[in-house]
Amino acid sequence: MSIFTNALSIAWKDLYSEWKTRQVLTTMIIFAGLVIVVCSFAFDPTNNTTKAVIPGAIWIIIVFSGILGLNRSFVSEQKNDNMHALLTAPLDAASIYLGKFLANFIMLLIVEIVAIPFLFLLFDFREMGSFPYFILVLFIGSFGFVAIGTFLAALAANSRSSEMLLPIMLFPLVSPILIGAVQATKIILTNIDKLPNAISWIQLIGGYNVIFFVLCVLLFEYVLEV
Repeated sequence: MSIFTNALSIAWKDLYSEWKTRQVLTTMIIFAGLVIVVCSFAFDPTNNTTKAVIPGAIWIIIVFSGILGLNRSFVSEQKNDNMHALLTAPLDAASIYLGKFLANFIMLLIVEIVAIPFLFLLFDFREMGSFPYFILVLFIGSFGFVAIGTFLAALAANSRSSEMLLPIMLFPLVSPILIGAVQATKIILTNIDKLPNAISWIQLIGGYNVIFFVLCVLLFEYVLEV
């Protein structure tokens, strides 16, 4: 079996397990909903100036709900020694990483599909400079965040304080992605006249993603040996 076939099998295992329990995804969606409700009370949705907080609110939802999912992706494998079974199976380390990455990425996309329209509806936000570019920013920003997060989640899984260790390691590495994503989202949603600036941010995120995704695939084997 190829690396990609094995990766799809691992992703399917995780997604099927989550479908049966609905623990992690439900928690992520509930957290996203709480953030949206709190923002709606903190800022008057009828005030046009508050619409400037929407790009930041979008990425707060993505980051913190994403961390909830990332924390569980490898910690859950510790039960019944499932991680040992994966390591002893005839699988390439890259396929384990890609499978975990794919499962985490799909769950985060589901949260975005549910939460972001609700955010727009609650704030009565109807301005959309370029919907395709908005989707592109969400996709590549989430891609980079999950790619790095999955790698670091595996590194932190064996720690007793993995839930604290992961954010500490994650935020410095994903800061360029988050800064670029927030800036690009802000331009696309509120100031489409500066679209070339948004494209520059998108290119920066894309280059950063490629570098770190390749590094994570290549170095994941050594993380499993820790």
